[in-house]
Amino acid sequence: MDEPASPCPSCRRRLNARITVTWCFEKRLDGEDLPVDNRPGRYHVHPMTLSRDERERIAVILAEIACEAGEVLRAYHGGDCPHVIKPDGSPASLADHASESLILAGLAKHWPGIPVVAEETAHDRRPADLFFLVDPLDGTKDFLAGNADYSVNIGLIEGDRPVAAALAAPGLRRVWSAGVEAFEAPIAAGRPGSPRPISVRERPKDGLVALVSRRHGDVETEACLVGLAVGHRQTTSSALKFCLIASGEADIYVRCGPTMEWDTAAGDHVLTTAGGCVLVSSGERITYGHHALYYRNGPFAALGQPSYAGSLSLPARQRTARPGPDLAAST
Repeated sequence: MDEPASPCPSCRRRLNARITVTWCFEKRLDGEDLPVDNRPGRYHVHPMTLSRDERERIAVILAEIACEAGEVLRAYHGGDCPHVIKPDGSPASLADHASESLILAGLAKHWPGIPVVAEETAHDRRPADLFFLVDPLDGTKDFLAGNADYSVNIGLIEGDRPVAAALAAPGLRRVWSAGVEAFEAPIAAGRPGSPRPISVRERPKDGLVALVSRRHGDVETEACLVGLAVGHRQTTSSALKFCLIASGEADIYVRCGPTMEWDTAAGDHVLTTAGGCVLVSSGERITYGHHALYYRNGPFAALGQPSYAGSLSLPARQRTARPGPDLAAST
């Protein structure tokens, strides 16, 4: 693809037409065709901010795509799903790839010009001002072991923060979505059912419920939890933890071990929109699009109430960076 050029006159005339993508293409968010009079193969960049209505519409479509991908995963769940071990030691299964193929096709159908960074086949792609982060099967080890708490994560990032997202838990028949508001719906016949609004809960009198990973416990995470008034620990896999906090079923999830941006973006947005937050060691919100850092996250805490941060001390950790000129923009 050619290097981006300055906006052409036709782009300037269409800036108020709610063009769907950072790269100026022929589709609006609502799918209506727009005339394209610039040269074939040329792309133009212009700033944009999605409206509230656009974010809500996107979230609805993402929930539908996530549920469809969930049906693909359910077809493999509980059987002998072929898989390989990747260099980082994590498994990649036939189910991961089948789910990702469906998601990529769905995103391309609705938003053909928005780039997608996806775990299995597009994990090294550079982000844009507007891009998707996709994990087609979060919790692959538990999925292969027959456990039900795996998820499909799709988040739309504008700048360095999510603006729309969906997370489906096919094994639990639940799906969460968020544009400007956060919702949960049952999954029925592979589609989202009637949504209900969700919000985080107040601090419970009998102590916080901390969600802990079935497979990724570490000393640093344990040290962080000691400083909190935890009354109960609940083992849960995948990014489902973010959504259980968003739905008021738990209060905190701390992760000091390695994760990737596609693991967290969708759940982060659902939780944040429901009234919680996801913070890093600096006390700021987690950000996305760090290609120079291989899309790796540092330690973070997902909190039902921002006030919990006062009792939390996350370790600061420098992440491995790629050699190259884009490091400064991603640190």
